Amino acid sequence: MASFGHFIKKEREQREWTQTELGIKIGINTSAICRIENGSQIFSKSKLKELADIFNIDKQIVVDLFFADKFVKEAIKYKCSDSIFSIAEDTANYYRNVNVTQGKLEL
Repeated sequence: MASFGHFIKKEREQREWTQTELGIKIGINTSAICRIENGSQIFSKSKLKELADIFNIDKQIVVDLFFADKFVKEAIKYKCSDSIFSIAEDTANYYRNVNVTQGKLEL
């Protein structure tokens, strides 16, 4: 996947919808759809569920693509090395493990 905007464009084109048609379905004007698809405007987090419903795609997939795109853009903006991605994976695993509720041991 090239970017979240590219994902939206690909899904829209597969359905043979114009930018105007997608905009009407999701409540965003045509010029905003154009900017989102070309990466000059960020898609609104508040519309992720609606986008998943319109495209009939699992919401988690849409959320994952959105935040992955956001993370990569930030990493590039701050000129992070490629190791940031493995570090981020390790950090995510740490947080998952820290947030696991420990069971009680009954003796």
